[in-house]
Amino acid sequence: MKNKAPLSYGQIFHFWLPLAVTWMMMSVEGPFLASIIARLADEKVNLAAYGVAYAFALIAESPIIMLMSASTALCKDRDSYLKLRNFSVVLSIGVTLLLMIFLIPPIFNLFVHTLVGLPDSIANLVHTTLLCLLPWPGAIGMRRFYQGLLITRHQTRRIVIATLSRLLTMGGIALFCYTSSSLPGAVIGGIALAGGVAAEALLTRLLAHRSIHEVLQIEPDLEQQMSYRDIRGYYLPLALTPFIALSVHPLVTFFLGKCRDPLESLAVMPVIYGLTFIFRAIGLSYQEVAIALLGENWDNYKKVRNFAIAIGVVTSGGLSLIAFTPLSHIWFSDLSGLSETLTQFAIPPLQIMAIFPALTILICFQRTMLIITRRTKPISISTATEAGGIFLVLLVAMLYFPVSGAIAASVAYVAARLLAIALLQRPLKYQMKQFHLQRNSEQ
Repeated sequence: MKNKAPLSYGQIFHFWLPLAVTWMMMSVEGPFLASIIARLADEKVNLAAYGVAYAFALIAESPIIMLMSASTALCKDRDSYLKLRNFSVVLSIGVTLLLMIFLIPPIFNLFVHTLVGLPDSIANLVHTTLLCLLPWPGAIGMRRFYQGLLITRHQTRRIVIATLSRLLTMGGIALFCYTSSSLPGAVIGGIALAGGVAAEALLTRLLAHRSIHEVLQIEPDLEQQMSYRDIRGYYLPLALTPFIALSVHPLVTFFLGKCRDPLESLAVMPVIYGLTFIFRAIGLSYQEVAIALLGENWDNYKKVRNFAIAIGVVTSGGLSLIAFTPLSHIWFSDLSGLSETLTQFAIPPLQIMAIFPALTILICFQRTMLIITRRTKPISISTATEAGGIFLVLLVAMLYFPVSGAIAASVAYVAARLLAIALLQRPLKYQMKQFHLQRNSEQ
Protein backbone atom coordinates (compact mmCIF):
# COMPACT_ATOMS: atom_id res chain seq x y z
CA MET A 1 0.00 0.00 0.00
CA LYS A 2 2.24 2.78 -1.22
CA ASN A 3 1.16 6.33 -1.64
CA LYS A 4 1.61 6.32 -5.43
CA ALA A 5 -0.69 3.35 -5.90
CA PRO A 6 -4.46 3.98 -6.17
CA LEU A 7 -6.08 3.64 -2.79
CA SER A 8 -9.55 2.18 -2.38
CA TYR A 9 -12.01 2.78 0.44
CA GLY A 10 -11.73 -0.92 1.23
CA GLN A 11 -7.99 -0.59 1.78
CA ILE A 12 -8.51 2.40 4.05
CA PHE A 13 -11.12 0.46 6.01
CA HIS A 14 -8.94 -2.62 6.51
CA PHE A 15 -5.95 -0.51 7.52
CA TRP A 16 -8.05 1.56 9.94
CA LEU A 17 -10.25 -1.17 11.44
CA PRO A 18 -7.63 -2.64 13.84
CA LEU A 19 -6.88 0.82 15.20
CA ALA A 20 -10.57 1.60 15.57
CA VAL A 21 -11.04 -1.66 17.47
CA THR A 22 -8.06 -0.73 19.64
CA TRP A 23 -9.52 2.65 20.55
CA MET A 24 -12.94 1.13 21.10
CA MET A 25 -11.47 -1.36 23.54
CA MET A 26 -9.71 1.44 25.41
CA SER A 27 -12.90 3.46 25.49
CA VAL A 28 -14.60 0.66 27.41
CA GLU A 29 -12.25 1.20 30.35
CA GLY A 30 -13.89 4.37 31.63
CA PRO A 31 -17.52 3.17 31.63
CA PHE A 32 -16.48 -0.28 32.96
CA LEU A 33 -14.53 1.13 35.91
CA ALA A 34 -17.21 3.75 36.56
CA SER A 35 -19.80 0.96 36.76
CA ILE A 36 -17.60 -0.91 39.28
CA ILE A 37 -17.12 2.22 41.39
CA ALA A 38 -20.84 3.06 41.22
CA ARG A 39 -21.65 -0.32 42.77
CA LEU A 40 -19.36 0.16 45.77
CA ALA A 41 -19.80 2.21 48.93
CA ASP A 42 -19.86 6.03 48.74
CA GLU A 43 -20.46 6.07 44.99
CA LYS A 44 -20.64 9.85 44.64
CA VAL A 45 -17.41 10.51 46.54
CA ASN A 46 -15.49 7.73 44.78
CA LEU A 47 -16.77 8.61 41.31
CA ALA A 48 -15.81 12.22 41.91
CA ALA A 49 -12.35 11.26 43.27
CA TYR A 50 -11.73 8.86 40.39
CA GLY A 51 -12.73 11.53 37.88
CA VAL A 52 -10.37 14.10 39.42
CA ALA A 53 -7.47 11.61 39.70
CA TYR A 54 -7.98 10.50 36.11
CA ALA A 55 -7.94 14.13 34.97
CA PHE A 56 -4.60 14.75 36.69
CA ALA A 57 -3.21 11.47 35.31
CA LEU A 58 -4.17 12.58 31.81
CA ILE A 59 -2.29 15.84 32.33
CA ALA A 60 0.76 13.85 33.43
CA GLU A 61 0.67 11.75 30.28
CA SER A 62 -0.25 14.60 27.95
CA PRO A 63 3.30 15.43 26.75
CA ILE A 64 3.71 11.89 25.40
CA ILE A 65 0.28 11.36 23.83
CA MET A 66 1.39 12.60 20.41
CA LEU A 67 4.38 10.24 20.30
CA MET A 68 2.29 7.83 18.24
CA SER A 69 1.62 10.47 15.59
CA ALA A 70 5.26 11.58 15.62
CA SER A 71 6.48 7.99 15.36
CA THR A 72 4.08 7.29 12.49
CA ALA A 73 5.23 10.39 10.61
CA LEU A 74 8.99 10.25 11.31
CA CYS A 75 10.17 6.65 11.89
CA LYS A 76 11.22 5.89 8.33
CA ASP A 77 14.81 4.62 8.74
CA ARG A 78 17.46 3.60 11.26
CA ASP A 79 18.54 7.11 12.21
CA SER A 80 15.04 8.50 12.74
CA TYR A 81 13.99 5.41 14.72
CA LEU A 82 16.95 5.54 17.12
CA LYS A 83 16.72 9.27 17.71
CA LEU A 84 12.97 9.29 18.28
CA ARG A 85 13.22 6.22 20.53
CA ASN A 86 15.82 7.93 22.72
CA PHE A 87 13.72 11.08 22.75
CA SER A 88 10.67 9.03 23.81
CA VAL A 89 12.55 7.31 26.65
CA VAL A 90 13.76 10.61 28.10
CA LEU A 91 10.33 12.18 27.76
CA SER A 92 8.58 9.21 29.42
CA ILE A 93 10.98 9.27 32.37
CA GLY A 94 10.55 13.02 32.67
CA VAL A 95 6.75 12.98 32.88
CA THR A 96 6.87 10.20 35.49
CA LEU A 97 9.23 12.25 37.65
CA LEU A 98 6.98 15.30 37.32
CA LEU A 99 4.00 13.26 38.54
CA MET A 100 6.04 12.08 41.53
CA ILE A 101 6.93 15.68 42.37
CA PHE A 102 3.27 16.71 42.07
CA LEU A 103 2.34 14.05 44.66
CA ILE A 104 4.65 15.50 47.32
CA PRO A 105 2.06 16.48 49.99
CA PRO A 106 2.75 20.26 50.18
CA ILE A 107 2.61 20.60 46.39
CA PHE A 108 -0.41 18.33 46.06
CA ASN A 109 -2.29 20.16 48.80
CA LEU A 110 -1.59 23.52 47.16
CA PHE A 111 -3.25 22.40 43.92
CA VAL A 112 -6.04 20.17 45.17
CA HIS A 113 -7.03 21.85 48.44
CA THR A 114 -6.17 25.50 47.85
CA LEU A 115 -6.71 25.95 44.11
CA VAL A 116 -9.32 23.31 43.24
CA GLY A 117 -10.94 23.42 46.68
CA LEU A 118 -11.79 19.74 46.99
CA PRO A 119 -12.99 18.51 50.40
CA ASP A 120 -10.68 16.22 52.38
CA SER A 121 -12.80 13.13 51.73
CA ILE A 122 -12.27 13.45 47.97
CA ALA A 123 -8.74 14.90 48.04
CA ASN A 124 -7.29 12.02 50.10
CA LEU A 125 -8.78 9.48 47.69
CA VAL A 126 -7.37 11.43 44.73
CA HIS A 127 -3.85 11.30 46.23
CA THR A 128 -3.98 7.54 46.87
CA THR A 129 -5.38 6.87 43.40
CA LEU A 130 -2.64 8.93 41.74
CA LEU A 131 0.02 7.00 43.68
CA CYS A 132 -1.40 3.84 42.10
CA LEU A 133 -1.23 5.52 38.70
CA LEU A 134 2.49 6.40 38.85
CA PRO A 135 3.45 3.79 36.18
CA TRP A 136 0.74 5.14 33.86
CA PRO A 137 2.45 8.01 31.95
CA GLY A 138 5.78 6.30 31.27
CA ALA A 139 4.16 3.07 30.13
CA ILE A 140 1.82 4.95 27.80
CA GLY A 141 4.70 6.95 26.33
CA MET A 142 6.66 3.90 25.24
CA ARG A 143 3.71 1.90 24.00
CA ARG A 144 2.54 4.84 21.88
CA PHE A 145 6.00 5.19 20.36
CA TYR A 146 6.08 1.51 19.38
CA GLN A 147 2.47 1.64 18.19
CA GLY A 148 3.46 4.41 15.80
CA LEU A 149 6.25 2.22 14.46
CA LEU A 150 3.81 -0.65 13.95
CA ILE A 151 1.49 1.67 12.01
CA THR A 152 4.36 2.87 9.84
CA ARG A 153 5.25 -0.76 9.06
CA HIS A 154 1.55 -1.61 8.37
CA GLN A 155 1.29 -3.95 11.36
CA THR A 156 -1.89 -2.49 12.86
CA ARG A 157 -3.36 -5.88 13.80
CA ARG A 158 -0.59 -6.38 16.35
CA ILE A 159 -1.76 -3.27 18.16
CA VAL A 160 -5.14 -4.93 18.71
CA ILE A 161 -3.50 -7.91 20.42
CA ALA A 162 -1.59 -5.68 22.83
CA THR A 163 -4.65 -3.59 23.65
CA LEU A 164 -6.70 -6.73 24.27
CA SER A 165 -4.13 -7.74 26.87
CA ARG A 166 -4.54 -4.32 28.47
CA LEU A 167 -8.31 -4.67 28.63
CA LEU A 168 -8.20 -8.18 30.04
CA THR A 169 -5.59 -7.26 32.64
CA MET A 170 -7.48 -4.14 33.66
CA GLY A 171 -10.80 -5.99 33.88
CA GLY A 172 -9.29 -8.90 35.79
CA ILE A 173 -7.66 -6.63 38.38
CA ALA A 174 -10.83 -4.55 38.80
CA LEU A 175 -13.09 -7.57 39.26
CA PHE A 176 -10.65 -9.24 41.65
CA CYS A 177 -10.44 -6.13 43.82
CA TYR A 178 -14.20 -5.65 43.61
CA THR A 179 -14.95 -9.15 44.89
CA SER A 180 -11.98 -9.77 47.18
CA SER A 181 -10.92 -6.47 48.76
CA SER A 182 -12.30 -3.59 50.78
CA LEU A 183 -10.39 -0.93 48.83
CA PRO A 184 -12.27 2.26 47.89
CA GLY A 185 -13.67 2.29 44.38
CA ALA A 186 -11.43 5.12 43.16
CA VAL A 187 -8.30 3.26 44.30
CA ILE A 188 -9.47 0.08 42.55
CA GLY A 189 -9.84 2.11 39.38
CA GLY A 190 -6.27 3.45 39.67
CA ILE A 191 -4.73 0.03 40.29
CA ALA A 192 -6.64 -1.53 37.40
CA LEU A 193 -5.68 1.22 34.92
CA ALA A 194 -1.99 1.10 35.87
CA GLY A 195 -1.82 -2.69 35.63
CA GLY A 196 -3.58 -2.76 32.28
CA VAL A 197 -1.40 -0.18 30.55
CA ALA A 198 1.81 -1.75 31.91
CA ALA A 199 0.82 -5.10 30.39
CA GLU A 200 -0.01 -3.41 27.08
CA ALA A 201 3.31 -1.55 26.94
CA LEU A 202 5.35 -4.72 27.50
CA LEU A 203 3.45 -6.72 24.90
CA THR A 204 3.58 -3.87 22.34
CA ARG A 205 7.37 -3.81 22.61
CA LEU A 206 7.53 -7.58 22.06
CA LEU A 207 5.18 -7.46 19.08
CA ALA A 208 7.18 -4.61 17.51
CA HIS A 209 10.36 -6.74 17.39
CA ARG A 210 10.09 -7.51 13.67
CA SER A 211 9.21 -3.92 12.76
CA ILE A 212 12.21 -2.67 14.75
CA HIS A 213 14.49 -5.07 12.90
CA GLU A 214 13.09 -3.94 9.54
CA VAL A 215 13.45 -0.20 10.16
CA LEU A 216 17.01 -0.66 11.46
CA GLN A 217 17.98 -2.06 8.06
CA ILE A 218 16.86 1.09 6.20
CA GLU A 219 19.65 3.54 5.46
CA PRO A 220 18.79 7.15 6.33
CA ASP A 221 18.11 9.77 3.70
CA LEU A 222 20.73 12.44 4.38
CA GLU A 223 18.44 15.19 3.07
CA GLN A 224 15.61 14.17 5.40
CA GLN A 225 17.64 13.53 8.56
CA MET A 226 16.50 15.31 11.71
CA SER A 227 18.72 16.24 14.64
CA TYR A 228 17.55 16.01 18.24
CA ARG A 229 17.04 19.76 18.06
CA ASP A 230 14.82 19.32 15.00
CA ILE A 231 12.82 16.62 16.76
CA ARG A 232 12.39 18.81 19.82
CA GLY A 233 11.23 21.74 17.69
CA TYR A 234 8.85 19.50 15.73
CA TYR A 235 7.44 17.76 18.79
CA LEU A 236 7.12 20.63 21.27
CA PRO A 237 3.91 22.06 19.72
CA LEU A 238 2.53 18.53 19.52
CA ALA A 239 3.34 17.95 23.20
CA LEU A 240 1.72 21.25 24.17
CA THR A 241 -1.47 20.36 22.30
CA PRO A 242 -2.70 17.51 24.55
CA PHE A 243 -1.16 19.15 27.61
CA ILE A 244 -3.26 22.27 27.07
CA ALA A 245 -6.32 20.21 26.15
CA LEU A 246 -6.07 17.87 29.12
CA SER A 247 -5.20 20.66 31.55
CA VAL A 248 -8.74 21.81 30.89
CA HIS A 249 -10.12 18.87 32.88
CA PRO A 250 -8.96 20.12 36.31
CA LEU A 251 -10.19 23.56 35.26
CA VAL A 252 -13.59 22.07 34.45
CA THR A 253 -13.48 20.19 37.76
CA PHE A 254 -12.92 23.50 39.55
CA PHE A 255 -15.92 25.10 37.85
CA LEU A 256 -18.07 22.02 38.44
CA GLY A 257 -17.43 22.49 42.12
CA LYS A 258 -18.48 26.16 41.94
CA CYS A 259 -21.56 25.91 39.69
CA ARG A 260 -24.99 24.63 40.62
CA ASP A 261 -25.35 20.99 41.73
CA PRO A 262 -21.59 20.49 42.28
CA LEU A 263 -21.55 16.95 43.67
CA GLU A 264 -23.98 15.63 41.08
CA SER A 265 -22.00 17.28 38.27
CA LEU A 266 -18.70 15.86 39.55
CA ALA A 267 -20.29 12.41 39.77
CA VAL A 268 -21.87 12.25 36.30
CA MET A 269 -19.25 13.98 34.16
CA PRO A 270 -16.78 11.03 34.22
CA VAL A 271 -19.63 8.76 33.08
CA ILE A 272 -20.70 11.18 30.34
CA TYR A 273 -17.13 11.69 29.22
CA GLY A 274 -16.57 7.94 29.19
CA LEU A 275 -19.57 7.39 26.92
CA THR A 276 -18.67 10.18 24.51
CA PHE A 277 -15.12 8.86 24.40
CA ILE A 278 -16.39 5.56 22.99
CA PHE A 279 -17.60 7.43 19.91
CA ARG A 280 -14.81 10.00 19.82
CA ALA A 281 -12.25 7.20 19.97
CA ILE A 282 -13.31 6.02 16.53
CA GLY A 283 -12.33 9.42 15.16
CA LEU A 284 -9.15 9.63 17.21
CA SER A 285 -8.05 6.28 15.81
CA TYR A 286 -8.13 7.72 12.30
CA GLN A 287 -5.44 10.37 12.80
CA GLU A 288 -2.48 8.00 12.43
CA VAL A 289 -4.22 6.21 9.57
CA ALA A 290 -4.50 9.48 7.68
CA ILE A 291 -0.83 10.25 8.37
CA ALA A 292 0.22 6.84 7.05
CA LEU A 293 -2.04 6.81 3.98
CA LEU A 294 -2.22 10.46 2.92
CA GLY A 295 1.50 10.62 2.30
CA GLU A 296 3.72 13.53 1.46
CA ASN A 297 2.21 13.90 -2.06
CA TRP A 298 -1.41 13.91 -0.79
CA ASP A 299 -2.37 11.71 -3.73
CA ASN A 300 -5.04 10.00 -1.63
CA TYR A 301 -6.41 13.21 -0.10
CA LYS A 302 -10.00 13.00 -1.39
CA LYS A 303 -10.59 9.39 -0.40
CA VAL A 304 -8.96 9.80 3.01
CA ARG A 305 -11.05 12.96 3.56
CA ASN A 306 -14.31 11.35 2.45
CA PHE A 307 -13.69 8.39 4.74
CA ALA A 308 -13.22 10.84 7.63
CA ILE A 309 -16.53 12.53 6.82
CA ALA A 310 -18.30 9.18 6.91
CA ILE A 311 -16.78 8.40 10.31
CA GLY A 312 -17.98 11.75 11.67
CA VAL A 313 -21.55 11.20 10.51
CA VAL A 314 -21.71 7.65 11.88
CA THR A 315 -20.18 8.43 15.28
CA SER A 316 -22.25 11.51 16.07
CA GLY A 317 -25.32 9.71 14.74
CA GLY A 318 -24.66 6.77 17.05
CA LEU A 319 -24.18 8.97 20.12
CA SER A 320 -27.33 10.93 19.23
CA LEU A 321 -29.27 7.66 19.07
CA ILE A 322 -28.35 7.00 22.69
CA ALA A 323 -28.71 10.59 23.91
CA PHE A 324 -32.18 11.25 22.50
CA THR A 325 -33.85 7.87 23.06
CA PRO A 326 -34.58 5.58 26.05
CA LEU A 327 -31.17 4.01 25.39
CA SER A 328 -29.74 6.81 27.55
CA HIS A 329 -31.60 5.46 30.58
CA ILE A 330 -30.35 1.96 29.86
CA TRP A 331 -26.77 3.19 29.60
CA PHE A 332 -26.70 5.40 32.68
CA SER A 333 -28.93 3.39 34.98
CA ASP A 334 -28.64 -0.28 33.99
CA LEU A 335 -25.09 -0.40 32.62
CA SER A 336 -23.32 2.41 34.49
CA GLY A 337 -25.14 1.82 37.78
CA LEU A 338 -26.19 5.44 38.37
CA SER A 339 -29.20 6.15 40.54
CA GLU A 340 -32.40 7.38 38.92
CA THR A 341 -31.67 10.93 40.08
CA LEU A 342 -28.16 10.94 38.59
CA THR A 343 -29.44 9.30 35.40
CA GLN A 344 -31.96 12.09 34.77
CA PHE A 345 -29.29 14.63 35.65
CA ALA A 346 -26.84 13.19 33.08
CA ILE A 347 -29.12 13.03 30.02
CA PRO A 348 -29.28 16.76 29.01
CA PRO A 349 -25.47 17.24 29.05
CA LEU A 350 -25.08 14.12 26.94
CA GLN A 351 -27.52 15.48 24.36
CA ILE A 352 -25.44 18.65 24.06
CA MET A 353 -22.29 16.53 23.56
CA ALA A 354 -23.85 14.44 20.77
CA ILE A 355 -22.10 16.47 18.04
CA PHE A 356 -18.68 16.16 19.69
CA PRO A 357 -17.54 12.94 17.91
CA ALA A 358 -17.99 14.60 14.49
CA LEU A 359 -16.03 17.64 15.67
CA THR A 360 -13.29 15.31 16.92
CA ILE A 361 -12.75 13.61 13.57
CA LEU A 362 -12.77 16.99 11.82
CA ILE A 363 -10.08 18.53 14.00
CA CYS A 364 -8.01 15.32 13.89
CA PHE A 365 -8.04 15.44 10.10
CA GLN A 366 -6.98 19.08 10.14
CA ARG A 367 -4.09 18.23 12.46
CA THR A 368 -3.06 15.30 10.28
CA MET A 369 -2.30 17.46 7.28
CA LEU A 370 -0.34 19.94 9.37
CA ILE A 371 1.66 17.13 11.02
CA ILE A 372 2.57 15.68 7.63
CA THR A 373 3.83 19.04 6.41
CA ARG A 374 5.74 19.49 9.71
CA ARG A 375 3.87 22.70 10.49
CA THR A 376 2.83 21.89 14.05
CA LYS A 377 2.71 25.34 15.68
CA PRO A 378 -0.88 26.21 14.57
CA ILE A 379 -2.07 23.01 16.26
CA SER A 380 -0.95 24.14 19.71
CA ILE A 381 -2.25 27.68 19.11
CA SER A 382 -5.74 26.44 18.23
CA THR A 383 -5.74 24.14 21.26
CA ALA A 384 -4.74 27.00 23.57
CA THR A 385 -7.59 29.05 22.12
CA GLU A 386 -9.98 26.16 22.68
CA ALA A 387 -8.91 25.94 26.33
CA GLY A 388 -9.45 29.68 26.72
CA GLY A 389 -12.90 29.35 25.18
CA ILE A 390 -13.87 26.62 27.66
CA PHE A 391 -12.69 28.80 30.54
CA LEU A 392 -14.66 31.80 29.28
CA VAL A 393 -17.92 29.90 28.75
CA LEU A 394 -17.68 28.26 32.18
CA LEU A 395 -16.92 31.57 33.86
CA VAL A 396 -19.90 33.26 32.23
CA ALA A 397 -22.16 30.32 33.10
CA MET A 398 -20.99 30.32 36.72
CA LEU A 399 -21.53 34.06 37.16
CA TYR A 400 -24.64 34.77 35.12
CA PHE A 401 -26.61 31.60 34.23
CA PRO A 402 -28.39 29.36 36.74
CA VAL A 403 -27.49 26.07 35.03
CA SER A 404 -25.83 22.99 36.47
CA GLY A 405 -22.08 22.53 36.14
CA ALA A 406 -22.58 19.53 33.85
CA ILE A 407 -24.69 21.56 31.41
CA ALA A 408 -22.21 24.45 31.44
CA ALA A 409 -19.28 22.09 30.82
CA SER A 410 -20.99 20.40 27.88
CA VAL A 411 -21.79 23.73 26.20
CA ALA A 412 -18.23 24.92 26.82
CA TYR A 413 -16.65 21.81 25.25
CA VAL A 414 -18.73 22.06 22.06
CA ALA A 415 -18.46 25.83 21.58
CA ALA A 416 -14.71 25.92 22.16
CA ARG A 417 -14.07 23.00 19.81
CA LEU A 418 -15.92 24.82 17.03
CA LEU A 419 -13.68 27.83 17.63
CA ALA A 420 -10.52 25.69 17.41
CA ILE A 421 -11.67 24.13 14.14
CA ALA A 422 -12.30 27.56 12.66
CA LEU A 423 -8.80 28.73 13.64
CA LEU A 424 -7.11 25.75 11.95
CA GLN A 425 -8.80 26.41 8.63
CA ARG A 426 -6.59 29.37 7.72
CA PRO A 427 -3.16 27.69 8.07
CA LEU A 428 -4.63 24.57 6.49
CA LYS A 429 -5.84 26.45 3.42
CA TYR A 430 -2.45 28.14 3.12
CA GLN A 431 -0.63 24.82 3.36
CA MET A 432 -2.87 23.25 0.73
CA LYS A 433 -2.35 26.21 -1.59
CA GLN A 434 1.42 25.94 -1.21
CA PHE A 435 1.29 22.23 -1.87
CA HIS A 436 -0.74 22.63 -5.06
CA LEU A 437 1.61 25.36 -6.30
CA GLN A 438 4.58 23.09 -5.70
CA ARG A 439 2.97 20.19 -7.53
CA ASN A 440 2.06 22.39 -10.48
CA SER A 441 5.64 23.69 -10.71
CA GLU A 442 7.02 20.13 -10.64
CA GLN A 443 4.68 19.09 -13.44
